[in-house]
Amino acid sequence: MSRDLTTFPSAHTSLEKWSLSETASLLSDPGRAAMMMALLGGVTLPAGQLALIANIAPQTASSHLSKLVSGELLAVEQQGRHRYYRLMNSEVAHAIEALLAVMPPRKRRPEPRSSHPNSANQSLSFARTCYSHLAGRLAVQIVALLESRHYLVACEPRLYEVTKRGRAWFQDFGIPVNETHLKHPRFARRCLDWTERRPHLAGNLGCALLARFRDLKWIASVRGSRALRVTIQGQHELQRLFGIHIASGSGHSTG
Repeated sequence: MSRDLTTFPSAHTSLEKWSLSETASLLSDPGRAAMMMALLGGVTLPAGQLALIANIAPQTASSHLSKLVSGELLAVEQQGRHRYYRLMNSEVAHAIEALLAVMPPRKRRPEPRSSHPNSANQSLSFARTCYSHLAGRLAVQIVALLESRHYLVACEPRLYEVTKRGRAWFQDFGIPVNETHLKHPRFARRCLDWTERRPHLAGNLGCALLARFRDLKWIASVRGSRALRVTIQGQHELQRLFGIHIASGSGHSTG
């Protein structure tokens, strides 16, 4: 009797399952997860600082970091006696953000409250870096405006098409977009925001947009965090350009 071989998993499928299981196991340890989260902003940090962040012994951190490098989630660079670690690439950052987005809300730790009058503006949920592009509520609002004006069109689950009108707008804003850019598969990507559960703009175009905001001094980093704050000038310009009103001192925005 002949047997339908299509009912059996292929070796390729089995290998994918094994690879997925191995990669997932690397993020299952709280210490390793804490170190990966600390690197989400696209920064490079030494092993000692990552050990402090994860609240683990240096020897334990070294073992965890070695596993993450072997799993191709982190890259390491030796400088003298010290080793500096960063995420391997933007795909790793997107994968972590995607995992955070599907995490049940009840398991999310609340953000620490602060008495600083502009603390909401500096919170991770409002604006932060995701590898090297803008994420958070502000990023989601901006991309929603770009979509509503038909500058960006969602063409695939994870991609945006930049329309002719959009190319002109980005060009006027100081971000050239040519045919070579548009042919790049990762030029304009949709990244699911883990705090808003709606897409923001990633890829090379998302990185260029955040870089432009920084160059214009509309957005600045918050020291010791991947949170971002909107400057006074940025508040005025974001309202003028996108219709996003950021109440002074509150950080809450409406569009």
